[in-house]
Amino acid sequence: MHPKNSLQTIIILYIPVLFSYFLVNSPVVSYFVAWGGSLFIFYTTWFSPAAYYDHSIPVYKQIMRPIFLTQFIFAGFMCSTSIFYFMDHLGYRYLTELNYGAQFKESEQTDLIATAQRLSLLAHAAMTSGLILAMNPWKKKEKFVQAFQNNDFLIWLGIIVFAIGSVCQQISGLSQIAIPLTTVGISCAAVLFVKGVLHKNINYLAIGATIFILNFIHASLSGYKEPIIINVIVLACVFFPYYKKTIMYLALPAGYILLYFLPTYNNTVRQSWSGEISAEEAQSQAFTNLNQNNETEIEETNWGFLTRRLSEMEMFTQFIDYVPEKHNFYGWEIIVDSFEALIPRVFWPEKPNMETISMQRVYDAGVAYKTSTVSAKTRPVVDAYLSWGIPGVFFCMLIYGLLTQYLCNVAEEIFGGYELGCVIIFNSIFQTLWRGNNFEFMFNNIFYGFIIMWALFYLLKTLKVLKPLYG
Repeated sequence: MHPKNSLQTIIILYIPVLFSYFLVNSPVVSYFVAWGGSLFIFYTTWFSPAAYYDHSIPVYKQIMRPIFLTQFIFAGFMCSTSIFYFMDHLGYRYLTELNYGAQFKESEQTDLIATAQRLSLLAHAAMTSGLILAMNPWKKKEKFVQAFQNNDFLIWLGIIVFAIGSVCQQISGLSQIAIPLTTVGISCAAVLFVKGVLHKNINYLAIGATIFILNFIHASLSGYKEPIIINVIVLACVFFPYYKKTIMYLALPAGYILLYFLPTYNNTVRQSWSGEISAEEAQSQAFTNLNQNNETEIEETNWGFLTRRLSEMEMFTQFIDYVPEKHNFYGWEIIVDSFEALIPRVFWPEKPNMETISMQRVYDAGVAYKTSTVSAKTRPVVDAYLSWGIPGVFFCMLIYGLLTQYLCNVAEEIFGGYELGCVIIFNSIFQTLWRGNNFEFMFNNIFYGFIIMWALFYLLKTLKVLKPLYG
């Protein structure tokens, strides 16, 4: 039986949070309790008798809803990946002890890491609480349905959004509209790809595979890891309901390949950023490097990626060391800047550059330097901490969860259910919620994403792609 009272589930989530704070004087133990606490929350919300979601539908048919996919990516990235940085701090690399015979001694950094992990766990519990509070698994959501009986509407939707996105991309200042619309088109292609395989429909397969593969190739030339990983996640999630065992069998080897080869591959591709060689030439050189017997170099690059790029724990500890010891909490300052970011520059030509403003606190804390080419933007939990400390983390992440689930609810309601509303619309337009961003950029993405979602709904309704479910 699934619990009717969401409060029962929410209370359970804070058990590991309390234990980690009881052990505050033993930072190593406190860290591991906090780290394991996130695994406990995953178990509680997905597999335990207290799990609160629509149990009338199999999990594999709702895997892209926030309680599953968003929580997995956000909390997995924020909480679970820190284990590599902490093991490195303890003197281990790939589970091999480096300082043989040397006894580990706790330091100020140990305490900072434990503090950051406790805050991350609190953020995880608060965000998940918000998701559960805004969820109503037993309410009929759909108000509109797809007007076409088959999957041709995906082709039309893909064409419409790609056309609008392409036009917006050519107009200065409209990239924030072009990017989410293009992402919707890519999600349509992924779903079409799956439908083509499932129903042996050559048209769906050809259109979906072509768009998706071209986008994957473009992502592989960018020099960034995230677009490649996102493409793999999207494809795995849309295939999962139909090919569960295959995806589960492929998950570990695919994850290993990505984590083992991708950092070295991308580091080589980034040579094209200087303009001295093309992206295609850099890609060819990257494959050559991977084919060579340079295992030591790959492992060195990967360990640096796992400890300081996949995990942002080191940056978080620097912010905790900086605030409030060397700088007072920011209070409403970051929030005010974030609301100012919503004003279009056409109405405020002198509007400050939000990239410069958001990076200033990064420079002030010594997390990065102005001469550095590394992107070190804060994440929601960091901005919440910088603003109001522990209470800020709890309340900001609670609102984050409430808002995330609310946006998914609206998307499913007006776009006719899970596949179009959640899989394609919500997870494309609001993809920034998967990992979060600094407040200035995230407020902007969510606000204009909400407008784009409703504009797209009225357009599809006008074009009869969507029709009312009742009447």
